[in-house]
Amino acid sequence: MSITSTLPRAALLSATEPAAFEIVNPHGTNNLVLVCDHAANRVPECLTALGLSAAQLADHIGWDPGAAAVARLLAKILDAPLLLSGYSRLVIDCNRPIASNELIPEQSAGIIIPGNQHLSPQQREQRIQELFIPYHNAIDELLDERLLSNPQQPAIFLSIHSFTPFLFNQQRPWHIGVSHKSDDHFAKHLHSGLVQQGDIVVGFNQPYAIEDEFDYSIPTHGEARNLPSAMLEIRQDGLITETGIERWAERIAQAYGTYAPNL
Repeated sequence: MSITSTLPRAALLSATEPAAFEIVNPHGTNNLVLVCDHAANRVPECLTALGLSAAQLADHIGWDPGAAAVARLLAKILDAPLLLSGYSRLVIDCNRPIASNELIPEQSAGIIIPGNQHLSPQQREQRIQELFIPYHNAIDELLDERLLSNPQQPAIFLSIHSFTPFLFNQQRPWHIGVSHKSDDHFAKHLHSGLVQQGDIVVGFNQPYAIEDEFDYSIPTHGEARNLPSAMLEIRQDGLITETGIERWAERIAQAYGTYAPNL
């Protein structure tokens, strides 16, 4: 056994780097709990940008552009708590099961991720322990606090994402999609509220359905707790400007506010 193998492992994050997650408005009065699994495109300094360019990390492979900005505004409008992941989905994807091959992707959209090639089990486990688990523990703790403070009114769980306008050179027609897993009650309310706004195309389990093989947050924090749960996917070409971001936050808040009393 080498001498170095017995020494403490260096932390993935330095003392000056942001934490694995950020919590916004933790004491918000709304029983809605918001999460944003792909909120950031940050990479720990020790991973040297995973060998990617700044432009590649800023693209959709690195995060969900615009999703965090919408989630922050929504938290403010509705006075709801919000949990955001702190690092790029290419470092570790906080909405993938730990057993998934996509948890730490070796390639994304045809782009090889140099810093994710040939990881040792220890390197993989370090990312899980320092980034993935703290984020999800924070969500659990927030939901536990909500349950203790108001056991008669369980939390409502909503995950905010964004998606590319084109996939495999095919235009995706939906401006926003509402997805659910087993329980579609909350998702149907949100979908109806968005459709009634009249000027947008709203997908239902489009562009993505929620599946145990590919999704983690809704199955783990929503369905496992029997909470009303849904995932929103907003098309990224509507999130380029501040005006677009504000408009989507207002649209979602309107849909939620109209139907929340019926949940």
